[in-house]
Amino acid sequence: MQPYDMKEIEERVILVGVQESFSEDIEESLDELAELCETAGATVVGRVIQNREKIHPGTYIGKGKMDEVALLTEELDATGIVCDDELSPAQLNNLEKELGCKVMDRTLVILDIFAGRANTSEGNIQVELAQLRYRAARLVGLRSSLSRLGGGIGTRGPGEKKLEMDRRLIHARISQLKAELAQVQKHRELIRGKRKKDNLVVAAIVGYTNAGKSTLLNTLTDAGVLEEDKLFATLDPTTRMLELSAGQNILLTDTVGFIRKLPHHLIEAFKSTLEEAKYADIILHVVDASNPQKEKQMHVVYETLSQLGVTDKKVITLFNKQDKITEPEVLKDMKADKTLRISAKTGDGLDELKRELENILRERSILLERIFPYEKAGLIQLVRTKGQLLEEDYRADGIYVKAFVPVEIYGKVAY
Repeated sequence: MQPYDMKEIEERVILVGVQESFSEDIEESLDELAELCETAGATVVGRVIQNREKIHPGTYIGKGKMDEVALLTEELDATGIVCDDELSPAQLNNLEKELGCKVMDRTLVILDIFAGRANTSEGNIQVELAQLRYRAARLVGLRSSLSRLGGGIGTRGPGEKKLEMDRRLIHARISQLKAELAQVQKHRELIRGKRKKDNLVVAAIVGYTNAGKSTLLNTLTDAGVLEEDKLFATLDPTTRMLELSAGQNILLTDTVGFIRKLPHHLIEAFKSTLEEAKYADIILHVVDASNPQKEKQMHVVYETLSQLGVTDKKVITLFNKQDKITEPEVLKDMKADKTLRISAKTGDGLDELKRELENILRERSILLERIFPYEKAGLIQLVRTKGQLLEEDYRADGIYVKAFVPVEIYGKVAY
């Protein structure tokens, strides 16, 4: 594959948002959008908010606000605007014509960040698929808008050159990528099947982006996953074994961070990855306790889990980044089975987390107490590897064993 010519340019953008009736606070949403833009390499030079009953179907904002944005773009020497919601093809084209500058939306910025974060072949496939699905419907508008500057946000990643294709070729490529992802999904299902056969318990680490999921995985398992104080610092999921006391093991799987207004293109493309949470036995919900928006972020996480069909799972909510908190406060999560205060960075509270995981494994087990004849001593190894050995005593009539064993193997070792 030929390397892409990525012309680095300085992008100066104005954020544009609509405060609809009964919707969330647009200022908070634009604060997050500003962080997304900075993560993507752009400089935010201004913001414009319009109070409307609902978003304008043709131009996102009204005519008066468009004139204001055009004037501000000129005054601040901005190279483009970023709208806080996903734009329809009509909105994109109309804004482009009216403003005469590069027009982007929240989805495009998130896709651009993902393009820069994908390191594995699976990640690249997922990002390209999401990019192409997004661009297929907006091909004409995007071509004129993105060619205006010849680079910057929206031009990175494996899907960047696909703007040169016509719709027929794009849809053919989408079909090819979907077929490749189907193979990935089949491979994931085989792995899940093997884990189930081996009676391995899986805990999925979920949470809002930048809540500290990767730091937690690294601290617990020395996984060596990239840690940065940035949105979507890691994209590709990582699974590592965590050894608990008495030889018990549990698999921890890091998942991609959630965010408000997570583009449906991403949820679709990353379904095989995000479904790690769906098939996990335990959900570890990591929350940035130092973030003033934590309640809303928790709501977004549960909403996204619901979209993925993640229900009836045992949830442990970890109020992370306690090292950043100066004033103690009451922290609650009514949807969690257990809440803990931790600092993944310093390790505080992680011993309590391990004990809680051990308790959950014990709840899923049966107490075994029997004497194994010496000729069946090989079964004790199964108890050691799959269960929690409490006592082992060599006697004249055999080997006395007291242990907690998973329900799945109890029948094999109890008689």
